[in-house]
Amino acid sequence: MTQMPNDGIAHVREIPFNNKKTSIEEQHTMSEETERYILEHRNDDVRQLALKRQNNSSIDMAYALQQIDGWQRAKTKLPTWAATDGIIFPPHISMEQCSSEATATYKQNLAKGAKMADLTGGFGVDFSFLSRNFSHATYVERQEHLCQTAQHNFCVLGLNNTSVVCSDAETYLNSLTETLDLIYLDPARRDDNGKKTYAITDCTPDVVCLMPSLLQHARKVIIKLSPMLDITEAVNQLGCIDEVHVISVKNECKEMLLVANSEAAHDSLKIVCVNDDSIYTANETHEEKTGKYASNPIAGSAPEVGDMLLVPNASVMKVGCFGSLTDRFDIQKLDPNTHLFVAKNADFIEYTKSTLLYTFPGKTYQISAVSSMNSRDLRNTLNGITHANIAVRNYPMTADQIRKKLKLKDGGDTYIFITRMAQKHIAIITKKIS
Repeated sequence: MTQMPNDGIAHVREIPFNNKKTSIEEQHTMSEETERYILEHRNDDVRQLALKRQNNSSIDMAYALQQIDGWQRAKTKLPTWAATDGIIFPPHISMEQCSSEATATYKQNLAKGAKMADLTGGFGVDFSFLSRNFSHATYVERQEHLCQTAQHNFCVLGLNNTSVVCSDAETYLNSLTETLDLIYLDPARRDDNGKKTYAITDCTPDVVCLMPSLLQHARKVIIKLSPMLDITEAVNQLGCIDEVHVISVKNECKEMLLVANSEAAHDSLKIVCVNDDSIYTANETHEEKTGKYASNPIAGSAPEVGDMLLVPNASVMKVGCFGSLTDRFDIQKLDPNTHLFVAKNADFIEYTKSTLLYTFPGKTYQISAVSSMNSRDLRNTLNGITHANIAVRNYPMTADQIRKKLKLKDGGDTYIFITRMAQKHIAIITKKIS
């Protein structure tokens, strides 16, 4: 961390942005042998390379291994950056914590204007995407080596509308004399010992304490948080959140974004559930914001052959806006404690087959059979089925244990849901539609 003078005055230090080499570039790219080694070995196993350390003193092995490891991670996480020659990758921890290209691209559509600042710059992935929508953007980071890496990479990426400032978030915020269109923060979610933290007040900087000042200096504030955080608690602690965006990639929950607009009334909450190209939006009243969710209609009878079984995606499951789902799609929950839904209306089922595939935020299945968990009944129902995908909800056995008991192999086009309904355990056999 960069040391700032302890004199009670806000200090920020802007790093000049130009086309000359930064100190980090001068330090590591002057050796042609190091550069050649990186290019020759960047598809190799980094652990094996570390065991076969070169005796050539002209090769900076620590730096070379860092670049190889970073590039390999970027191939999947940041494909555009991996394909750009000249990008310098930071240490492993920064690569692990940075956003993916998929989530950064989504954020890019959330704000635009004249000026913005990212107060927790890090590797600069989110900043690099957000900055393209602004006339000028300021990257703020307290660690000087990350500032130097970011400055170099922004030049490589052609981001000439940016400034790099070495400072902590609080100091830079106190130095602002103008209102920005956006302030973005991604608070560090690790303590001084490197352990992950999940409470919003344990993050650095403490956005709960900073929120009044953030809204004073920006028309919009976007805060990226861990999806492990309790949404209702985070919204209540910050007190002025207008939007919650939960972002999943390939049905794995990755990020939660809280958005506050300084000029909004803060009397309703917009919920956006994102999973790849699927975006589901719900609006909740102040009562719902505080956790007083309406009850969901429960199916009055067991599902039947031909009914539709619907499974919400990871973002919807995280948010828990099930009341919105049941209202919008005229569906019912199988059980109060099982987040599986059934559609029994014949017209709706026909509609589902043709159009809901592109609108329901999750997966849809058509029910081909329903059985009790009695071993004989279940085997009779599954007669002729040798492969199945098994999912378990509120049942004491795991999917692997059930598969072994039923002597089924994993895979195929049959999907079995073992779940609970009306105090009884049932097996729902389905075929996937979407």
